[in-house]
Amino acid sequence: MAKTIQVRVDDQLKDSADRLFSSLGLDTSTAIRIFLVASTESGGIPFAVAHGVERDAAIREAISYRKSGGSFLTAEQSLANIRDAIKAGVAYGP
Repeated sequence: MAKTIQVRVDDQLKDSADRLFSSLGLDTSTAIRIFLVASTESGGIPFAVAHGVERDAAIREAISYRKSGGSFLTAEQSLANIRDAIKAGVAYGP
């Protein structure tokens, strides 16, 4: 059974997030599910919580890639690839 999570955010943040995730080929719900799965699998927040232009550059690069016609795996495809790599004993991540 699926559970619902409700989060209140201001209109501008929601609209910006929707545009960003759409440019990456995702909807906001899928992006949030990716975050939750990655958090539970890593045992914490799955990224550094810090200010950084490197992250901003990566986001801009992903947006540019998507706008130029590139595509990304779905969350399900990405998780399947990670799980397959783990089963095969391939090192994943840092």
